[in-house]
Amino acid sequence: MRIQVIRDGGVSGVERRAALDTEGRPDAPHIHALAREVLSSGTRTASFGVPDGFHYAITVDERGTVYCTEPQLTDGQRDLIGLVLAQGR
Repeated sequence: MRIQVIRDGGVSGVERRAALDTEGRPDAPHIHALAREVLSSGTRTASFGVPDGFHYAITVDERGTVYCTEPQLTDGQRDLIGLVLAQGR
């Protein structure tokens, strides 16, 4: 499974992108469960949360893209975003 996160907004408005491939990872089942949760909890249209807050586009394989914003992130969204931005390329 390939998961891509695009973070935009914030005070500086600088976009950050990262993608993570779960193939061969020992934690892949956990990441897949997070991805399924995020796909069901995000919205299908982009929105902008609070001023100077980050907003995210999360794409999972060909299953689609969902959008979420700070500070309304679920725990699953926060975990998946943090993982992809920290370990993805």
